[in-house]
Amino acid sequence: MSDKNTVFYRGNTQVSVDFSAGEISSDGAVVLLEKLERKHKLIEYFSQRIPDRRDPFRTVHSVEKLLKQRVFTLMQGYEDTNDVEHLKNDPLFQDILDGEMASQPTLSRFENSLGKHGIFNVCNAWVDRYVDSLQGRTEIIIDIDATDDPTYGKQQLSMFNGYYGQFMYNELFFHDGGTGQIIMPVLRPGNSHSNKWYVAILKRVLQKIRAAYPQIRVIIRADSGFSCPAFYQLADECNLKFVIGMASNEVLKRKVNRAEKAVSHLYVSEGKKHQHFMAHTYQAKSWHKPQQCYSKVESTGKGLNTRHIVSNLPGKDGRTIYFEVYVKRGETSENRIKEVKNMCFSDRLSNHGFWANFSRLLISSLAYEMFLLLKSAIGKTNVEQAKKWCIDTIRMRLLKVGATLKKTKRRIYYQLSKAFVYQDLFRQLLTQ
Repeated sequence: MSDKNTVFYRGNTQVSVDFSAGEISSDGAVVLLEKLERKHKLIEYFSQRIPDRRDPFRTVHSVEKLLKQRVFTLMQGYEDTNDVEHLKNDPLFQDILDGEMASQPTLSRFENSLGKHGIFNVCNAWVDRYVDSLQGRTEIIIDIDATDDPTYGKQQLSMFNGYYGQFMYNELFFHDGGTGQIIMPVLRPGNSHSNKWYVAILKRVLQKIRAAYPQIRVIIRADSGFSCPAFYQLADECNLKFVIGMASNEVLKRKVNRAEKAVSHLYVSEGKKHQHFMAHTYQAKSWHKPQQCYSKVESTGKGLNTRHIVSNLPGKDGRTIYFEVYVKRGETSENRIKEVKNMCFSDRLSNHGFWANFSRLLISSLAYEMFLLLKSAIGKTNVEQAKKWCIDTIRMRLLKVGATLKKTKRRIYYQLSKAFVYQDLFRQLLTQ
């Protein structure tokens, strides 16, 4: 070939490749993230709660810069600290971070520097920020759920969990059922039961909420793994309303036996769909008093499905409680955990130390909170389809856009691709 840059021919047309273009970044929307941070100061808020024990005369990168770099790179889809090796020449990140990016060893030391007391400070700050956001609200729903995070190395407190059948960490999340905010994320050893520590943590969260808003109505929503005697005792002490799933047992099976036989005879045998609800009281031996229980005996068209919930919501029947309250946790809790875990990479807990991995969970949760602010901003635009986007879709369609940077003495130009489909949405977000 006469031209060494020629890679192939398309008919008589020569196709060539070289590296003569300007410095182009695939992360053009990082300027939007910086605008979002300047408006809400979320990263600044948490960076002020992280102690910095480094020698100030040998410090190059501030805590705020390190935290911003980790959060922004996570939001742009870079999962690990060593991804900085692929970004160190990126002109947009260098501009946003006001200089060179911190190296992978620096970021690793940062994640390992928080320790137990630093983690506790950040968790308390997390709850305080949530409480500050409750002004004007008369009722909140707190969704509680856990998720497994499989581990493949020798991380501290990575243990075998018999229920999941794997070595793992156990992540616990408290979400606001109305806004999707993370009230607090918690990392637990892998062999923890779903309800480990959650009542003690919930009690401290409620103390902060009730100290600021004593009249606010609190509803707790969770699946059967969180039904335990300590919770029902706390519910009475703190005047909580709740809707909690209940695992089936021999006593409950006897209570619904007659209904199951009737539904099986009338509907299951004919492959028809039908739902039958029944209310009854139930008290486990370890509970301090009986609770109102609701059972759903359902013919799904392919078989029999029986579910139980425990609730003290007044003025509602079992069907209303189940469909208008309980099942909504699938969207407000389970789908939000999927976004934190799979789209903000809280499953990348590969540090050796337990507290360093807890730091990573907090950073991923912080990236999720930034996305939540971005979702709120998208909701104020007139681009209706964008209001339904999940985090992965926002990243792919809005944040990953080609751009170049041009600097003069008085101005900095971010020049985004002319082919960018969502230019109008991007402009609306920048002008908010």
